[in-house]
Amino acid sequence: MKLFSTLLLSILTTLSFAQKTTSTATPNTSKPKLVIGIMIDHMRWDYLYKYQNRYTNDGFKKLLKEGFTCENTFIPYTPTATACGHASAYTGTVPAIHGIASNNWWDMKQQQYVYCTDDSTVKGVGSNSKKGLMSPRNMVANTITDELRLASNFKSKVIGIALKDRGSILPAGHSANAAYWYDETKGIFISSTYYMNDLPKWVKDFNAQNWVDKYYAEGWNTLYPIETYTQSEGDDNNYERTNWIEVDKPVFPYKFSQHISKDYKKFSYMPQSNTYTLNMARAALKAENMGKNGVTDFLAISLSAPDYMGHSFGPASVEAEDMYLRLDKDLAAFIQYLDTYIGKGQYTLFLSADHGGAHIAGYLQKHKIPGGSLGLKKIVSDLNKTIAQQFGISKAIAYQTYYNISLNHAQIDSAKINLQTIKDFIINSIEKEDGVYRVIDKQKLETSGLPFKIKESLINGYYPNRSGDLQVIPLPQWMRDTEKGTDHSAWNPYDAHIPLVWYGYGIKQGKTNKETYMTDIAVTLAALLKIQMPNGSIGKVIEEVLK
Repeated sequence: MKLFSTLLLSILTTLSFAQKTTSTATPNTSKPKLVIGIMIDHMRWDYLYKYQNRYTNDGFKKLLKEGFTCENTFIPYTPTATACGHASAYTGTVPAIHGIASNNWWDMKQQQYVYCTDDSTVKGVGSNSKKGLMSPRNMVANTITDELRLASNFKSKVIGIALKDRGSILPAGHSANAAYWYDETKGIFISSTYYMNDLPKWVKDFNAQNWVDKYYAEGWNTLYPIETYTQSEGDDNNYERTNWIEVDKPVFPYKFSQHISKDYKKFSYMPQSNTYTLNMARAALKAENMGKNGVTDFLAISLSAPDYMGHSFGPASVEAEDMYLRLDKDLAAFIQYLDTYIGKGQYTLFLSADHGGAHIAGYLQKHKIPGGSLGLKKIVSDLNKTIAQQFGISKAIAYQTYYNISLNHAQIDSAKINLQTIKDFIINSIEKEDGVYRVIDKQKLETSGLPFKIKESLINGYYPNRSGDLQVIPLPQWMRDTEKGTDHSAWNPYDAHIPLVWYGYGIKQGKTNKETYMTDIAVTLAALLKIQMPNGSIGKVIEEVLK
């Protein structure tokens, strides 16, 4: 009996030690030291593979090989616009809930134009221009970055960085330590008094290096001999835009030296502005000691240059190919920096896009594929004149943006004309135009008879008082006011099918072809970080991604 008792005690002691050892090795409270979100503005999903044979092994290829890719990720609303995309990825919800209805809108309550991050109650920091009068206050839901701050009792640092204010401010959320964006009047990064009263010394030091003029002196030429760009249509196409940089033809090389110390707006079109943004991100990581504070920190980055390029040249251009070959090298360098600074496997990174982009209509027509330009500005202008003549209403259409038409209710009421009469007149008139599929009264979305996917996208994008009265739905590959260049913001796959790649801490290696959504990003991050999901979330955890 004594021998049995000794043996039992020995077994229990061994089991207890084993349990303690296992618990110590894999603590349930483990989290990444840092989360990095990279949103690439205007990146189609197929760019992951279109230029893959020329990508390095350490950029996009590395993320795909060592990380997890969700191959069929879609935006579940329209308009597929920059502000909506950044807000939706980080709130885990749609414009109908977070309130960022587009980049700009006509506010029915205020009866005025509103830009998504406008805030007249703040002042610029680092600049006296209007570019500084920005904050996230128009976004009514919170973000995964806000939830991280709440979960850590505001010990986690959250910083947003982008050329575009909306690409920095909305992902960083309401409670961010800082958001920095590019002031094109000065060629520097700035912020607003929503976050701080003065720029930190490290930002001032970064700005003092006069990066933009240095890049202007370099100009933009192809990374490789231009004849090797075989995934492109060629370098001189009359359907590409040239007014963006004030040149006669859209051909390489592009000179920028004439803009030094004069016009900093042109910089956004250069691939070097991606390098500049990622350099700013490195500076923020180092100066703010991010990822080394004992809690999880979050750096939200948005790369804006692909959007400026995409609108001008389209997906079949040499410019697009060169932009992404250069971006691949920038990503490779940034990942290497993270591995050195934080440590490989110690941080979680996701890469996605706010929207895709359509092929240029002229390019499609050249290859006998349907497409065209819908002159919506002129249509609206002509309709306002006709309605004024026939109904005596001055400017019945107050505003149109992203295929949304907002009516001037005060003028219509004053004229004692039935609102539905004006709506029907506008709908019947616009539906006669080439390139228009349907025009929908947003008060009648449920009974519109639209295919479910389109109707769901419109419902998810409708925020009362910000989304207008009527929605124009173009035919596939027809874009508003784009005689040259291209656009986005429709429900179609070329705008709504985006990349979503995960990498690093807590991430499996592999891929899924299951349909996933932009709104799943924040919810999946919440599961990884073991924190509450954002307060308006409708997304679901992509379980295949997580270890």
